[in-house]
Amino acid sequence: MYVFLCAAALAGTAGAQAPPVPIDTYIHQSWDSLTRSTSDCAAFTDSKIADPKLTTTHVLYLPAGEKIPATVKTMQEHCKVEVRNLPTRIKHFGELSPAQIPAPGLLYLPYPYVVPGGRFNEMYGWDSYFILLGELADHRLDLARNAVDNFFYELDHYGAILNANRTYYLTRSQPPFLSSMVLELYRAELAVNAKEARSNLRRAVPYLIRDYILWVSAPHLAGSTGLSRYSDLGHGPVPELADDSTYYVDVIHWLLAHPDQTPPDYLHKLLPTDSATSAPSARSQPAHGTESARDCAAHCPTTTAEGFALTEDFFSGDRAMRESGFDTTFRFGPFGGSTQNFAPIGLNALLFKYEHDLAFITAILGDTDAAVAWSEAAGERRERIDHLLWNESAGLYFDYDFVSQKPSTFRTLAAYYALWSGVASPEQAQRLVASLNLFDQPGGLAMSTAPADGQPSGVQWDYPFGWAPTNWLAVAGLARYGDTTDANRIAHEFTATVAANYAHDGTIREKYNVVSPEANVAVSAGYKSNVIGFGWTNAVYLKMQQLLAAAK
Repeated sequence: MYVFLCAAALAGTAGAQAPPVPIDTYIHQSWDSLTRSTSDCAAFTDSKIADPKLTTTHVLYLPAGEKIPATVKTMQEHCKVEVRNLPTRIKHFGELSPAQIPAPGLLYLPYPYVVPGGRFNEMYGWDSYFILLGELADHRLDLARNAVDNFFYELDHYGAILNANRTYYLTRSQPPFLSSMVLELYRAELAVNAKEARSNLRRAVPYLIRDYILWVSAPHLAGSTGLSRYSDLGHGPVPELADDSTYYVDVIHWLLAHPDQTPPDYLHKLLPTDSATSAPSARSQPAHGTESARDCAAHCPTTTAEGFALTEDFFSGDRAMRESGFDTTFRFGPFGGSTQNFAPIGLNALLFKYEHDLAFITAILGDTDAAVAWSEAAGERRERIDHLLWNESAGLYFDYDFVSQKPSTFRTLAAYYALWSGVASPEQAQRLVASLNLFDQPGGLAMSTAPADGQPSGVQWDYPFGWAPTNWLAVAGLARYGDTTDANRIAHEFTATVAANYAHDGTIREKYNVVSPEANVAVSAGYKSNVIGFGWTNAVYLKMQQLLAAAK
């Protein structure tokens, strides 16, 4: 079977470098080394796109009508940065398309922020929740406060919490963790100044509601299920893949090699009259026409190969998959091309927690009626999750394809969001614990189960790879339901993998091969790199170490 890209590669010991400092020191120093600011030259580097307009000058965009802050004026004196205003004020998400912006650029944020690392040189939506946990664990209350206030700014000026603060991300958000961030910060601030903590919590409520509404309104509704889905407002290929320009070509090659696994609406055979500028754009047509290509303009990656083009249907799923944060996975069809058709367990568990959090917050603030209403909303979502996403015989949650009206059969570690969020009953939690062996590996929890044919997809959010955020949510969820034995064991396994890699080459990575953990794992799957940094891995390592220390 053709394996897309490669699953993992072990770097030889000859290339190993001794760590310059102990791992805890490395992580402690990382908060500053990964901090960026829109008044700092380092924030503007973006290796993800290749636009000839940006060969000499980067662009910083301020909201429409905003004056240039003094710190930005100072920055201009030292950096090759052009400061512009967005062409229109954004009152609602999606009102401004990237196609309306002449050149891509960085979106202004008022406070310094921590980036993941490497090619991810901006403030990301769901990364920032895990990074915040690490900041608080390392007593960096200042950076945690900045993260929340920057997201409030995005809601005020860009219409949503964005995938990240670049103009080409104005069409999508990321998994909703804002209520969790607010509560984590509230608990930390209580110990410092209870009055101010309560004031900040009250200020957060309208922002939380605004963020929540995005996920319970079109286009994020999963049909008539009462659940939610991922959906990107943009069209065609994503611009941020310019530094991995063969990605879509490789997808086409795989689809052509596996016709029995390829949905009929993923590929379109090109006619002699088709061209990259004249092909019609419809859901069943190639996605390289003017309608679909406009969102990435001059820096669109190649999307045709061997006389075939990827369709708008595929790109709707591809973009929705990227909003989910799980890019790339076969969980929602090959390469995530049907993501928009699913009500995912992870997203809906997050929204259950969001509703539960808002019930808790409004109760603290004395708004009993609102607390009751939010609690009822959480209860209704739990009933829908139980009805459509829980599989009693398997003892596991599955995503639900609301278009075909049937559950997925793909076993995903995201099922354990149900423990972290509290949506699982005690009985369901016991079944999930019994199912851990499906994902349990020597180096931590894998994202999915081993494929029946023994041939992994090779993409980075599937088996054999394990990631810090999903390992942490599973560990925290297990501990929440009283299974400290499994929680501590998995925390030990995953941190041992991270520590072994660090001991080998002095780096912390975004992901690991947890099936065959090695001292240095250079993963090349999905994206053709295993990025060094790395914000959420640093944070999860600290949290797991705290968990293990408390167990002693």
